[in-house]
Amino acid sequence: MKKVLLTGATGFIGRQCIIPLLDKGYEVHAVHSHTDPCLYHEHLYWHQVNLLESAQLKKLITTVKPSHLLHFAWYAIPSKYWTAKENFVWLQSSIELLRLFAQENGQRVVIAGTCAEYDWQYGYCSENTTPLVPSTPYGKCKQALQQTLEAFSTVHNLSSAWGRIFFLYGTYEYPARLVSSVINSLLRGQPANCSHGEQIRDFLYVEDVADAFVTLLDSHLIGAINIGSGQPTSIKNIVTTIAHQIGRPDLLKLGILPSTANEPTLLLPNTMRLKQELGWQAQYDLTTGLEQTINWWKTRL
Repeated sequence: MKKVLLTGATGFIGRQCIIPLLDKGYEVHAVHSHTDPCLYHEHLYWHQVNLLESAQLKKLITTVKPSHLLHFAWYAIPSKYWTAKENFVWLQSSIELLRLFAQENGQRVVIAGTCAEYDWQYGYCSENTTPLVPSTPYGKCKQALQQTLEAFSTVHNLSSAWGRIFFLYGTYEYPARLVSSVINSLLRGQPANCSHGEQIRDFLYVEDVADAFVTLLDSHLIGAINIGSGQPTSIKNIVTTIAHQIGRPDLLKLGILPSTANEPTLLLPNTMRLKQELGWQAQYDLTTGLEQTINWWKTRL
């Protein structure tokens, strides 16, 4: 049986990967730091480990001896992660994780990257042509890890891929992020203040994001690959859809908040590799994904 080490297993994306991994026949070794495990299964094993502690990390890898690695764990507090010093700590820890994985004869690794690696001035981002010019410590550290992964894989004959995530939403999202914050405000009967909403983005439901990563892990595709829906939409369309699904369009306030400085009008992924080379398709359209997210939040407010 294939044995996968899943980091960030109680996080936003990681928790959604567990069932798809089990369905594909993996023995799943899920790493969590402090959040309680979210699922139990005969082929699922939980490990409470601080990945930033080298002794704990080494013990984990030498004990589990995984054949596959799916790495999501990183510092991800909304708004803070862009410039956090923790990015550099996670870069160092991730490189050590990669080294230990290869040392124990690991075979295949997939790591989560970000659209923040790209030069956003280009708007439409392709893996092989758009310049990688990250402007934040978060983007720079992720890019550094991607370059390390590529070189390391060549030297150690390791099969590897890098999934660049664009924009996502769904269950278990931080309440402060766009989709969840609008949903929470409207469900509470409070105004949902937004910017003008003319920005064009690509949003993908979190279960689809997880499924794309699991499909990538279970494939032989190598290199960077954009993770997105391939369906551009405006922020205005997203929040308006939410407001109408909840039945409170009167509480949606567009144009109240200023746009973020240097925010691009257009930021989209080229998803040709994802759809044609990997053969992956999203299962949720925007309307259905938002409906699922709204229903989940209704049970928690």
